[in-house]
Amino acid sequence: MDRPKVVKYSKPLCVEDYPCGAFKAGHLVQDNAGWRVFRPVIDQQKCVRCLRCFLVCPDGAIDKSGDRLEIDYGFCKGCGVCAYECKLGAITMVREGDETDAGL
Repeated sequence: MDRPKVVKYSKPLCVEDYPCGAFKAGHLVQDNAGWRVFRPVIDQQKCVRCLRCFLVCPDGAIDKSGDRLEIDYGFCKGCGVCAYECKLGAITMVREGDETDAGL
């Protein structure tokens, strides 16, 4: 899947430079700044691809294009919404730097 490219934000110089109405999307102004304390890990054995996590992710960090769901940790902020909304408990929040989980 082609992820949007990170584009440096430049503040418009005058009011006419601000977008009006619909404008082209497909770019992000920042990626994960490294402040995440917990990261979500998907247990692929429990996941049934209901896509609830994909729909509620505020950062759009969950990729559904392959055979299994994957989290793009470059854009995941670690908010935990996906883990909270997963009714099967297939997503758990793991402390950043803890490599003992089976998801990685």
